[in-house]
Amino acid sequence: MHIAIHILVFFLTFFMMEFMAWFTHKYVMHGFLWHLHADHHKKDHDSWFERNDAFFIFYAIVSISFFLLWKYNILEIGLAIGIGIFAYGLAYFFVHDIFIHQRFKLFRNANNIYAKAVRRAHKMHHKHLGKEHGECFGMLVVPWKYFKK
Repeated sequence: MHIAIHILVFFLTFFMMEFMAWFTHKYVMHGFLWHLHADHHKKDHDSWFERNDAFFIFYAIVSISFFLLWKYNILEIGLAIGIGIFAYGLAYFFVHDIFIHQRFKLFRNANNIYAKAVRRAHKMHHKHLGKEHGECFGMLVVPWKYFKK
């Protein structure tokens, strides 16, 4: 398969993961697996780790599965898909866990228009402590209204 196809699949996978993150966040994390996500909205523990971190493990397993499908010549574009999922997970980790929630004290002074919009949208998401009435379930694609404030 041509290298351009692999690059295209990588980018398509990365961008589709924003939809997957939104869907999973809205219908799984704020749905039937709320018990794993609830501690992210309302701290009920003293640990640095959250039950919510289990979702990272799930997507890591999915990504590794695509690497293995590629390695064992089952799916030629498996590497591109696995790297796309991994790259999105890495971006999510930097934006959500480091930049927004400051789990590591980095990027504290980022103040460009995109950074401010991401913070505003996520703050609106976290104003709801329960699983109902949420908004802004995505991460990297921010509704336009948060750029205008």
